[in-house]
Amino acid sequence: MSERFDSYDESAAVAADCCVEQGNRTERRNGAFGNGVCVNTDQIYDSCKDRDCIRDQRVYFTNSGQEVIERAINTKIKAAEVIWVYTAVEPVPFNRGYYTVDMKFFIRVTVEAFRGVSCPTEVEGLVTYDKKVILYGSEGNVKIFESTLYDCCENVADIWQKNNLPKAVVEVVDPIALSAKLVTKDDCCECDCGCNNHFLAIPENICSCFDDELYTADDGKLVLVSLGLFSIVRLERPVQLLVDATDFCIPCKECPTATENNPCELFNTIRFPFDEFFPPRKAHEDCDCGCSCNCGCD
Repeated sequence: MSERFDSYDESAAVAADCCVEQGNRTERRNGAFGNGVCVNTDQIYDSCKDRDCIRDQRVYFTNSGQEVIERAINTKIKAAEVIWVYTAVEPVPFNRGYYTVDMKFFIRVTVEAFRGVSCPTEVEGLVTYDKKVILYGSEGNVKIFESTLYDCCENVADIWQKNNLPKAVVEVVDPIALSAKLVTKDDCCECDCGCNNHFLAIPENICSCFDDELYTADDGKLVLVSLGLFSIVRLERPVQLLVDATDFCIPCKECPTATENNPCELFNTIRFPFDEFFPPRKAHEDCDCGCSCNCGCD
């Protein structure tokens, strides 16, 4: 009897909140939201999308991972994921309003090393990739200072002259692992595959993603991987816009919870994963067989 009473009180409280919120919403629409609302947001001035095929890029393993590679006779790339992308925005000389966006991708790859007929050993390494694009970001002569933008410990001398530049935003999906090959330093020199490049200093927060120090010497065996990378780059500036608004973004759904005594309550609210059991077919608009057979085309 007590459980029913508690459940009834909770439902009544939710219903009462809905009634109060409905009344407040009506007042806001007639009052504060009767006219346009000024909002501060980031406007996209220019953007581009690109696909990059990263060919024969060296993988820098940890010291323990390099020991595994030295004993390997073959390698296979298993997975790749982007750890971070560092960006730098600089104005283009003699082209007012245009900026170069220099990007440095840090990608963690998982490689399987084969040492004969035994099971392969998985090792992780780091791949770096540099990319540059030119986009239009308009001109802004005002300097923007925000209370939460900079830390007092940062180097102000390197910041105060650049805080009127547009903001670069990079969107990227995890790379597609294409191939990996095991070579020696002599093979690399013969094929001119780019492993003679000097290794740049890696930021400490990137190195902390690995459980050991990265091996950067050029002696011994090397692993070169090829990756497929899809990215979108855009330049944004903060602007103030007058927009039509109807109400605040107040959540209307109760937060689902589960207790230790009854964990099935949360499970019962999850939609049944039909797509996992029955993978969706190809879209009808993509099906152009031109036949009259029963192949799923309307």
